[in-house]
Amino acid sequence: MLILGRHGPGHVLPPARVPSRANIFALKQLGCTHIIATGACGSLRQEFKPGDLVIPDQIIDKTFGRPGTFFEKAAVHVELAEPFCPIMRRILIEQAPNGEAITAHDRGCYVCMEGPAFSTRAESLMHRLWGGDLIGMTAMPEAKLAREAEIPYALIALVTDYDSWKTAAPAAPGQPPAASPPSATALLEEIKANLQTASTRAIELVRRFLHAAAADASPLLSCPARDALKLAIWSDKSRIPPEEIQRLFPLWGKYFG
Repeated sequence: MLILGRHGPGHVLPPARVPSRANIFALKQLGCTHIIATGACGSLRQEFKPGDLVIPDQIIDKTFGRPGTFFEKAAVHVELAEPFCPIMRRILIEQAPNGEAITAHDRGCYVCMEGPAFSTRAESLMHRLWGGDLIGMTAMPEAKLAREAEIPYALIALVTDYDSWKTAAPAAPGQPPAASPPSATALLEEIKANLQTASTRAIELVRRFLHAAAADASPLLSCPARDALKLAIWSDKSRIPPEEIQRLFPLWGKYFG
């Protein structure tokens, strides 16, 4: 088992500076066969509450300043209709400890924004109209690069708070006004506490996943991403520069004899 902290020691790398290509390439070279990622996110839906876990099934990529592919000197088009591995998701959902003071949602659409600033309220409302359920900054291009590296990838999203779409409801006629909203400092402490709660729950879910995989790893051998490049290399292979083939050999070497 390999553990990688994408933001570096001390959480000093902002989302747009996370070296996703280097991370995924290093994991591939080290023999990583499957990736379970975790990431804090805001909720775009009332039912996805702070402290909940979500196993997303879809993603909308709004990032724009991050290197999003390994293949810059060849036409390589991976299938990404299902961005998260369906087999890994099924195992995570089966192992999710629902009913133990934990809610783990079995689906969700994750909107990945560039950051580092959070959304305006108008943007947050737009993301809801798009069908987004969660908003975060880290899953892309990570999921896309994992697919290019033929590593099945699943995400456990950790809900820390409601995004800016949610505002305090006005008091009903004849009713006393609602209590004053918490201060920014108190809100930040609440978000940190929610993250800690969700992180503890996610660690337990990963532990259950690993136990299930140790008992029977056969389903993981049929993850679709393991052959993602089989039909994805559209370039004439004889015209791809030999040095480029060698540079990316850990990713696509098996398709070059």
